[in-house]
Amino acid sequence: MAREIVYTPTAAKPPPTYSQAVKAAGLVFVSGTAPADPTTGQLIEGGAGAQTAQCLRNIQAILEAAGSGLDKAVSATIILADEEDFAAVNEEWLKWFPTDPPARQGAKLPVRIPGLKVSIAMIAAA
Repeated sequence: MAREIVYTPTAAKPPPTYSQAVKAAGLVFVSGTAPADPTTGQLIEGGAGAQTAQCLRNIQAILEAAGSGLDKAVSATIILADEEDFAAVNEEWLKWFPTDPPARQGAKLPVRIPGLKVSIAMIAAA
């Protein structure tokens, strides 16, 4: 099976331990994406809703670089630092996916990263 590494400078740069995304088997697998500004690399300020929006902007850029888009999202994993932020994440999520949202699951962030409230991974059709 062929696979293609996806990278775009218009989304937050990943650490050297993984790729922004991998395109394979007709799908795009987007790694857990932080709410970082692609220009500065810094996590954005604000609550979980603002960070969710930044994660989704980064994912949108990655999917577009792969020839896909948020409208082709089939599954997402939302990783939260604090479960109390779930309502704010859902409120922002509905702005991006008002109808026919992708399948979704949640998880708790296993480590504390200062300032990080949410990270999102996604799978989309290529």
